[in-house]
Amino acid sequence: MQWIQDPSRSNVDILNNVRRNASIHFMNEKKAYLKAKIEELETNSKVNNVRGINDFKKGYQPRTIIVKDKKGELVANPHSIMARWRNYFSQQLNVHEDNDVRQAEIHSRTTSA
Repeated sequence: MQWIQDPSRSNVDILNNVRRNASIHFMNEKKAYLKAKIEELETNSKVNNVRGINDFKKGYQPRTIIVKDKKGELVANPHSIMARWRNYFSQQLNVHEDNDVRQAEIHSRTTSA
Protein backbone atom coordinates (compact mmCIF):
# COMPACT_ATOMS: atom_id res chain seq x y z
CA MET A 1 0.00 0.00 0.00
CA GLN A 2 3.05 2.23 0.29
CA TRP A 3 3.23 2.69 -3.50
CA ILE A 4 -0.27 4.22 -3.51
CA GLN A 5 0.58 6.77 -0.83
CA ASP A 6 4.01 7.62 -2.31
CA PRO A 7 4.12 7.00 -6.08
CA SER A 8 7.89 7.41 -6.40
CA ARG A 9 9.88 5.50 -9.03
CA SER A 10 11.18 2.92 -6.55
CA ASN A 11 7.68 2.24 -5.19
CA VAL A 12 6.31 1.84 -8.72
CA ASP A 13 9.09 -0.67 -9.43
CA ILE A 14 8.18 -2.57 -6.26
CA LEU A 15 4.54 -2.63 -7.34
CA ASN A 16 5.47 -3.92 -10.79
CA ASN A 17 7.62 -6.66 -9.24
CA VAL A 18 4.77 -7.72 -6.97
CA ARG A 19 2.38 -7.83 -9.92
CA ARG A 20 4.87 -9.80 -12.01
CA ASN A 21 5.45 -12.32 -9.21
CA ALA A 22 1.70 -12.72 -8.65
CA SER A 23 1.15 -13.27 -12.36
CA ILE A 24 3.89 -15.93 -12.49
CA HIS A 25 2.49 -17.59 -9.36
CA PHE A 26 -1.04 -17.84 -10.77
CA MET A 27 0.29 -19.00 -14.14
CA ASN A 28 2.14 -21.85 -12.40
CA GLU A 29 -0.94 -22.68 -10.34
CA LYS A 30 -3.02 -22.82 -13.52
CA LYS A 31 -0.52 -25.14 -15.20
CA ALA A 32 -0.52 -27.48 -12.20
CA TYR A 33 -4.32 -27.46 -12.06
CA LEU A 34 -4.67 -28.21 -15.77
CA LYS A 35 -2.09 -30.99 -15.64
CA ALA A 36 -3.85 -32.68 -12.71
CA LYS A 37 -7.26 -32.25 -14.33
CA ILE A 38 -6.07 -33.71 -17.66
CA GLU A 39 -4.58 -36.72 -15.85
CA GLU A 40 -7.85 -37.21 -13.96
CA LEU A 41 -9.88 -37.00 -17.17
CA GLU A 42 -7.56 -39.49 -18.87
CA THR A 43 -7.94 -42.04 -16.09
CA ASN A 44 -11.72 -41.51 -16.01
CA SER A 45 -12.03 -41.92 -19.78
CA LYS A 46 -10.24 -45.27 -19.60
CA VAL A 47 -13.03 -46.62 -17.37
CA ASN A 48 -15.81 -44.84 -19.32
CA ASN A 49 -16.48 -42.33 -16.56
CA VAL A 50 -17.25 -38.93 -18.09
CA ARG A 51 -17.87 -37.05 -14.87
CA GLY A 52 -15.79 -33.96 -14.34
CA ILE A 53 -15.78 -32.80 -17.96
CA ASN A 54 -18.00 -29.84 -17.06
CA ASP A 55 -15.58 -28.77 -14.34
CA PHE A 56 -12.85 -28.74 -16.93
CA LYS A 57 -14.88 -26.43 -19.15
CA LYS A 58 -15.06 -23.84 -16.36
CA GLY A 59 -11.29 -23.60 -16.27
CA TYR A 60 -8.97 -22.51 -13.54
CA GLN A 61 -10.32 -19.87 -11.21
CA PRO A 62 -7.65 -18.41 -8.90
CA ARG A 63 -8.71 -17.86 -5.33
CA THR A 64 -7.22 -15.21 -3.12
CA ILE A 65 -7.92 -15.20 0.57
CA ILE A 66 -7.74 -11.76 2.13
CA VAL A 67 -9.06 -10.70 5.53
CA LYS A 68 -9.22 -7.34 7.28
CA ASP A 69 -7.46 -7.04 10.63
CA LYS A 70 -8.69 -5.01 13.61
CA LYS A 71 -7.30 -1.80 12.10
CA GLY A 72 -9.13 -2.41 8.83
CA GLU A 73 -5.98 -3.22 6.85
CA LEU A 74 -5.96 -6.14 4.42
CA VAL A 75 -4.00 -9.25 5.45
CA ALA A 76 -3.02 -11.96 2.93
CA ASN A 77 -0.44 -13.93 4.94
CA PRO A 78 -1.96 -17.35 5.87
CA HIS A 79 -0.47 -17.28 9.38
CA SER A 80 -1.81 -13.78 10.03
CA ILE A 81 -5.22 -14.79 8.69
CA MET A 82 -5.36 -17.78 11.04
CA ALA A 83 -4.32 -15.61 13.97
CA ARG A 84 -7.01 -13.05 13.06
CA TRP A 85 -9.73 -15.73 12.90
CA ARG A 86 -8.50 -17.24 16.19
CA ASN A 87 -8.74 -13.84 17.92
CA TYR A 88 -12.09 -13.05 16.32
CA PHE A 89 -13.74 -16.28 17.41
CA SER A 90 -12.22 -16.20 20.89
CA GLN A 91 -13.71 -12.74 21.35
CA GLN A 92 -17.07 -13.83 19.98
CA LEU A 93 -17.25 -17.00 22.05
CA ASN A 94 -15.90 -15.60 25.31
CA VAL A 95 -18.39 -12.72 25.45
CA HIS A 96 -21.30 -15.12 25.89
CA GLU A 97 -19.58 -17.03 28.68
CA ASP A 98 -19.08 -13.85 30.71
CA ASN A 99 -22.73 -12.86 30.20
CA ASP A 100 -23.95 -16.33 31.22
CA VAL A 101 -21.91 -16.20 34.44
CA ARG A 102 -23.26 -12.74 35.25
CA GLN A 103 -26.83 -13.84 34.52
CA ALA A 104 -26.38 -16.87 36.80
CA GLU A 105 -25.02 -14.66 39.61
CA ILE A 106 -27.94 -12.23 39.26
CA HIS A 107 -30.43 -15.10 39.19
CA SER A 108 -28.92 -16.73 42.29
CA ARG A 109 -28.99 -13.44 44.21
CA THR A 110 -32.65 -12.78 43.42
CA THR A 111 -33.80 -16.29 44.34
CA SER A 112 -31.88 -16.37 47.64
CA ALA A 113 -33.13 -12.95 48.79
